[in-house]
Amino acid sequence: MARGLITAIACTLWCPAIATATPRTIVVTDATGKPAHPAAISVFVDGVPARAAKGAQGQMAQRDKAFAPTLLVVQTGTPVFFPNFDTVRHHVYSFSPTKPFELKLYAGTPVAPIIFDRAGTATLGCNIHDRMLGYIHVVDTPHFGQTDAQGSLVLDLPPGRHRLRVWSPAMGEKRAGQDFQLDTRQTTTRVVLQP
Repeated sequence: MARGLITAIACTLWCPAIATATPRTIVVTDATGKPAHPAAISVFVDGVPARAAKGAQGQMAQRDKAFAPTLLVVQTGTPVFFPNFDTVRHHVYSFSPTKPFELKLYAGTPVAPIIFDRAGTATLGCNIHDRMLGYIHVVDTPHFGQTDAQGSLVLDLPPGRHRLRVWSPAMGEKRAGQDFQLDTRQTTTRVVLQP
């Protein structure tokens, strides 16, 4: 009975916010009005877990001698797999403070994923193919995604005013991104990235 009471109290406190989460559109452009793509979007909501839920995982593949996707956005604590779909071997690395690592010359998929346990951006390269460049952007919120070709992303968000952060590869890994306010009373939030 005590367990049921605790569950009921927890649901009273948390379920309304979850139940009333509704889709909100975020549109990001640069100063010239061009859609920002790819760009990572994260929305920080009070009371949500900073670390990824058990079972979360990501994938940064190598295909046609390129990283696919170019930008991957994951929550802190997410293991990321690096499958190589090319017929040549790759040597993937990151020297970024967010997550330095090295996957020496390999084909197929390494058995162990790389766990991205710190927020920030890891810039990826390949020692064999210098033109290969990719990014893994790690965020401390479960509310995140990447813009589409129109610079748009739809996220289910609980009501309130939240901090919105946008990061794009043009900012470089040393910048966390640009912060804005998001008010869920508006169905669409439009933001402009400053140079």
